[in-house]
Amino acid sequence: MNKTEFIDAVAAKAGLSKVDGKKAVEAMIKTIQGEMKKGEKVSILGFGSFSVVKKAARKGVNPQTKKAINIPAREVVKFKPGATLAKAVK
Repeated sequence: MNKTEFIDAVAAKAGLSKVDGKKAVEAMIKTIQGEMKKGEKVSILGFGSFSVVKKAARKGVNPQTKKAINIPAREVVKFKPGATLAKAVK
């Protein structure tokens, strides 16, 4: 499912027009992005939680040249599914 199909599905389930469905999905995405940018955790009960995790710098190997490289520290987004979502997928 791509973003357009997701918007259509949300609009249909919520009884909204496609334009209103797009606005709702866009607002949700921007809200989550804004909180993640601040380093905050976003928890949606029954769905899951998004958090920012700091990964330490480490050594790696370039698979083409087999030379050692340094991989810098960075922040990544982590998603942990909620119990309801995990149960629904099983």
